[in-house]
Amino acid sequence: MADTATATANDVTITDVGPSRKKLAITIPPDAVEAKIGESIETLAVEAAMPGFRKGHAPRALIERKFGDVVRNEAKNQLIAEAYSSAIEDNKLRVLGNPVGKLGDEVVLEKGKPLTFEVEIEVMPEFELPELEGLDVDKPVIEVTDEMVDKEVDKILINEGTLEELEKPAKGDYLTGHAVMVDAEGTEHYNIEGAVIQIPTKEAGTKGMILGLLVDDLGKQVGLPKPGETVTVTTRGPEQHELEGVRGADLTITFRVDRADRIIPAKLDEIVTRFGFEIEDEFRNAVRTRMENRVQIEQMNVMHQQVANHLLANTEFELPERLTAGQAARILERKRVELMHQGLEPREVEQHIAELRTASTSAAQRELKLFFVLNAVAEKFAVTVNEGEVNGRIAQLAASHQQRPEALRQELIRTNRIGTVVQQIREHKAMAAVLDKAKITEISADDFNKKQDNKKT
Repeated sequence: MADTATATANDVTITDVGPSRKKLAITIPPDAVEAKIGESIETLAVEAAMPGFRKGHAPRALIERKFGDVVRNEAKNQLIAEAYSSAIEDNKLRVLGNPVGKLGDEVVLEKGKPLTFEVEIEVMPEFELPELEGLDVDKPVIEVTDEMVDKEVDKILINEGTLEELEKPAKGDYLTGHAVMVDAEGTEHYNIEGAVIQIPTKEAGTKGMILGLLVDDLGKQVGLPKPGETVTVTTRGPEQHELEGVRGADLTITFRVDRADRIIPAKLDEIVTRFGFEIEDEFRNAVRTRMENRVQIEQMNVMHQQVANHLLANTEFELPERLTAGQAARILERKRVELMHQGLEPREVEQHIAELRTASTSAAQRELKLFFVLNAVAEKFAVTVNEGEVNGRIAQLAASHQQRPEALRQELIRTNRIGTVVQQIREHKAMAAVLDKAKITEISADDFNKKQDNKKT
């Protein structure tokens, strides 16, 4: 089904081409094309310096003959950008990501003829939210035990440990080198110096991660290579990967080992001093406090999950059968920031992200649906995010990963993840608005887990 809307002098046809996707066919009339070309030539005529003429006094015909291709290309780009923006605004389309279409040399601009182009866009789906008041939500009470503190201290000792360079690695050691990923046609998707892989530990079996991909038999394929040797890993790209070319592709990864290292855990007394404590008990108390803060986040995350389950089970709308690259990238970045918020170490975060890449289509669609639904909840409650909240969240993330807030901010800017932090805060505030109207019951962690197990059976 297609509907046509007229915006200014352009003809715009909007067609549904799939769930949350629309095609825009836009035709710009000849008089608008002619006017834009003339405008571009006039602008150039004022600035152009031509031999034998004073600046701004060269004949228009001469300028058009010399700079015609440049003028037409600039006019074409301006016309397309203006027409696209007008079509989106006039038809009140809620666009996600960038448009996809043939907008380069495939679109030809000629005098006296209309300019026609097509783009496909992702849009927010429309649906009705379920009842948001009076939900029954369990609040598990979690106690930080001495055993949990001991395990956290052991983890800190490893994270603060030193690297011992090896001539020959063993299971669990780390390899640093040059990794190149190509598909069956030889197309290169990654070429990374300084890539790191961990040789799977005995507990992990042969499953491991390389270039963000989980490979079931990585340990078998990699073996125990020495520095200077090159190994080859073959695998199949996950269907939910954010790069279209990797999805379902037969991949070959070559890895040249530059060095092998083993992490030697730091000594506890050294860490106590390094962290500015006088005695071990002070350090352990600080670790316990940090874990208690993390438990509060985990407790809230469990409550959020119950709200999410209610929203997903009671909201109906059609989702795309296959996620686009943009959708997959949004899901992964959303999850990455959420895991950072939960206090997971970078290595654990990337492990979870790799697992999400290989997750089933239904799991990926669930994450995409939740993204849409929480956006609608945020709109319903008029949720906004201010700069102070963003700075506070960055400080919280930095503290949980022993980073300086400004260093983390710069990293988030460099990797274009500030927007994802804003989105996370907005989603959390939307969840909090629902919880404010919920019936919350405190329950022991054991009873909560039993309740969840009963729901699965």
